[in-house]
Formats: sequence, C-alpha cells, structure tokens
Amino acid sequence: MTRELYREDAYQRDAKARVAELTPEGGIILDSSLFYPTGGGQPGDSGWLSWDNQQLSIATTVRDRDTGGIVLVPAEPRALPPVGAHVTQELDWDRRHKHMRVHTALHLLSVVIPEPVTGGQISATHGRLDFNMPDAPQDRAALEEALNHYVSLDAKVSEDWITEEELDEAPELVKTMSVAPPRGRGDIRLVRIGEADAPIDLQPCGGTHVARTGEIGALRLGKIEKKGRLNRRVYAHLDA
Repeated sequence: MTRELYREDAYQRDAKARVAELTPEGGIILDSSLFYPTGGGQPGDSGWLSWDNQQLSIATTVRDRDTGGIVLVPAEPRALPPVGAHVTQELDWDRRHKHMRVHTALHLLSVVIPEPVTGGQISATHGRLDFNMPDAPQDRAALEEALNHYVSLDAKVSEDWITEEELDEAPELVKTMSVAPPRGRGDIRLVRIGEADAPIDLQPCGGTHVARTGEIGALRLGKIEKKGRLNRRVYAHLDA
C-alpha cells in the first residue's frame, strides 16, 4: 500500500519517493504519495514528478478501484520514470491549498445549515453541498454572516480516529446520506473543527483541510438551486 503523506501533513509540498508500479493505462504508483486521490467530492491533486533531469506534469490523481493504490495521471503522453526510479514529487500547492480552504468551508456550511447532506463538490474557487430539505433557506445574509463568524474564530482544525464499531454507535456523526465513510481499511478518520470538549463540527472525512478556520478567508454565499422536490444545492465561494 502507498504511504499517504497527504494525511500525515497536508502542508508538505514536495517529497522523495520511489516508483512502485506503472499501470497499463500509463499511470504511476509511488511507494509514498503527497498527491490526494479524487474522492469525497475533492479533486485529485496535480503537480510534477522529476527524476534524472526529466520532469513530468501530473494532471490529476485517482485511486485504483481494484487495488486501492494511488495513481498519478500524467498530463501528456511522455516517457515515464521506470519502476524502481527515485523521483521528487511536487504539488501544485496553490490549487491544493484552495481545495483545503474550500473543503473546510463546506464543513462549516454543514453547520450553519444543519440538514442531511446528499452530495457535494469542491473546486479551487468554490464548493457546494446538496441538502435534503424541501425549502430554500430564507435569510441568505444571516447564513453568510454565520459562515464568516466561524472563519473569524480562527478555530483549530484537527483529526481523531475511531473504529468502525464506534462509528456504528454514533450514527449522528455521519452527515452525508449518499456517501458512507470507507470501511474495511482500518480505523475511520474524524475531522474536528474547534476544541475537543465543544467542537463546532465533527464528522468522518478523508480529505485535506486547513489547520485553522481563519486560513479560509472571507466567504461569499452563492446561488441556491432547487435540485429536486427535497433537494437544495447551496454554493459557497472564496473571496480571494
């Protein structure tokens, strides 16, 4: 299994690695990966690999459905580093950091709109959550003010781990109706916003996040769309 460096330190921008495998489709699997694979509504990371005075652009990162391995997808058909080669991996940090800011912002959005979540998506400029609610929120200004209040608290963002059995005993932790936390890979990661004794938010999540909510910056509530009889899609945008 690939060592998931992005879980150990979401702020690490470059690292050494060894090529463990090349896929039939032309993807690259490293023995340790800074690159987050597409999942949970968060896009896969992009960046660069370099070795022996060569450089290869990475367009995105995915998880192999069969093996669970993390596959780096080249941006263009070029020569790949051979299996066993030692490479340096470098993230497109600006893009990754914006994903981190948006992802943490969406956790806050699920707090100010305390309804079951049916889906979500993250980009480098904005994100959205789909809520299981028949009517759109009435006071957009109040929601936006509440979002930015949580940002202004500069609350700590941390993680914890629980067993699958412990999660079964606390089903209220799972806010998403359509996507269940991954099982069968050991303990489940929880992302906490705020202090342990009085968290603002606590839910299972495998994505990358900022260390404090103040790092998100100002947020702007976007459009609210009707996506079915009992579904409302709400957008939140980074101001910069």
